[in-house]
Amino acid sequence: MERKKQAAISCFQNGFNCSQAVLSTFSEELGLTTETALKISTCFGGGMRNGEVCGAITGGLMVIGLKYGHSKQGDDTTKTRAYQLTREFTQQFKEKHGTLLCRQLLGYDLSDPEQLAIIKEKQLFDTICPRIIEDVVEMVEKVGRE
Repeated sequence: MERKKQAAISCFQNGFNCSQAVLSTFSEELGLTTETALKISTCFGGGMRNGEVCGAITGGLMVIGLKYGHSKQGDDTTKTRAYQLTREFTQQFKEKHGTLLCRQLLGYDLSDPEQLAIIKEKQLFDTICPRIIEDVVEMVEKVGRE
């Protein structure tokens, strides 16, 4: 688990967003190339660039979907299980962090240029986001195992 956390943080520190950092860390075991994982998750960072659901969470949900999602018509058992795991994951995150929303996690809305400047000035991407990414990687690692 520590190796995955380190890989996700390294990805983030190399200029990729939180969603990319999470999904790409699991890409190999999910049968995706790193490039494909990075491309798929590009638009989800920063709460889809609107301060909505945190990109790390959406990256985590992509991992859960790829691992446990249903792909066969009528497979309600797998579908129900995937939805259950989604609820457990998001609930666990909310219990720890109070919200799923990027703008609330950062305390500022990155879709507003003035607030984005404050985020950068306070280096919140460097202090808050790595902790969130690590938490999501850890939570995703445990999904379905309990």
